[in-house]
Amino acid sequence: MASKKQIILPFAVLIGGIALAFAFSTMKTPPEEKPEQDTRPLIATQHVHLDAITLDVKSYGIVKPKDKTELIAQVGGQVISVAGQFVEGAFVKQGDILARIDPNDYEADLIEAQAGLAQASSALEIERAQAHVAKAEWERIKADASDAIASQLYLRKPQLAEKMARYRSAQASVKRANRNLERTYIKAPYNAIINERSISLGSVVNQGSRLGALSAIAVAEVRLPVADNELQFLSNGGINANVTFSAQYAGKQTTWQAKIIRSEGVVDQKSRMSYLVAQLATPYANNSQPLRFGSYINATIEGRALDNAIIVPHHLVKNNKIAILNNNLTLSFKTLNIIREQNGMIIANQGLNEGDQLITSALEYPTEGMAVKIEETTPNSDVTQLALKEE
Repeated sequence: MASKKQIILPFAVLIGGIALAFAFSTMKTPPEEKPEQDTRPLIATQHVHLDAITLDVKSYGIVKPKDKTELIAQVGGQVISVAGQFVEGAFVKQGDILARIDPNDYEADLIEAQAGLAQASSALEIERAQAHVAKAEWERIKADASDAIASQLYLRKPQLAEKMARYRSAQASVKRANRNLERTYIKAPYNAIINERSISLGSVVNQGSRLGALSAIAVAEVRLPVADNELQFLSNGGINANVTFSAQYAGKQTTWQAKIIRSEGVVDQKSRMSYLVAQLATPYANNSQPLRFGSYINATIEGRALDNAIIVPHHLVKNNKIAILNNNLTLSFKTLNIIREQNGMIIANQGLNEGDQLITSALEYPTEGMAVKIEETTPNSDVTQLALKEE
């Protein structure tokens, strides 16, 4: 039979274990309560600023003279003098004598023509006197015979007409001889720059021989290609629009102001471009920065004005929609009326208001009404007008 000790001992051990377990449980530190995490995406914003801009159109071209002339000999002979300024690149004024062809034969022709004119003039005066005598004689005969009829030959009218014709022919000969003598002088037809000289002292030229070439410096022209879809940004098709030319001169970027004066009115078959023609007066007037013929230039054609323009980066717009931040820190989409896409930027005239907060962060799955949180922005983070420069 079990003793009393054997019965009590197991109960004592059990009670002790329970007490020990309770003691350990009271010593255990309760787990920390973690704060609730903010799962809203973090975004950056910029304030929208509306501004007035012009929808300028970029182009390019080669500077050429409006007028270019080949000097052609109108009379033949030996070149007896060449002016010092008749060299390539030299500037000449209208009427400057560039060269002279031997005038001896043409002076002789003039003397001969003048002599023929004197003879014809004398013969005409004699015939006029004879016609006057014939008329007076006829008046006397007519008084005696009232039914008499005078013939034209009797009144010497055919003879007078013949002498008049010879006189006029002699006048024409003198005029032609004077003109040919004048043509022995090779003159500049306008203020110009010499492009080429094809003769030298002692050269013998014939009528039609090429003597050289020159370009007028009064007006420069540039043909500017414009894509068809760019014409919509120009008022009146670009006619009378201001143009800014830019090019390197003496290692420095230089600009000139010009104006579109006409459109060629056709589409080029190769480039499929329309061409506008810009003019610049006196391109060589400024010696420190002349716009030289043959220069390759970039051109900016002034386009239509846009009063309240919105300019935003292209990557922020999808299907004409852009994300903005509402006052309650939620996202919403606005639809833009896109006018132009250029150089990674989009220009619109409707869809956003002054001061709207544009979301510039890339969100993975943006949705209408999605809650977001905003990071600190710098004071200079407004969206302002950006310079749209060609690469």
